[in-house]
Amino acid sequence: MTTLDSPSREVAREDHIDIAGTAWPLYKLEAVAVGLIALLVLFLVTGTAQTAVLTAAAAATLVWWARRAYYLRG
Repeated sequence: MTTLDSPSREVAREDHIDIAGTAWPLYKLEAVAVGLIALLVLFLVTGTAQTAVLTAAAAATLVWWARRAYYLRG
């Protein structure tokens, strides 16, 4: 009888931070931090929540995917 193991993704870097017993990749925490900083700064500058929330979400998403690609690339 033969078995087939599913291929696993190996992360080139082991940059994780333990939060409440769960290992969070560093790129996720960086994206959350960028999103929060962008939210606060834009809300103070523009005074409108819609602009601040949408722009901060876009910035966090961009950082999330860019840093994820960087860490997976190795």
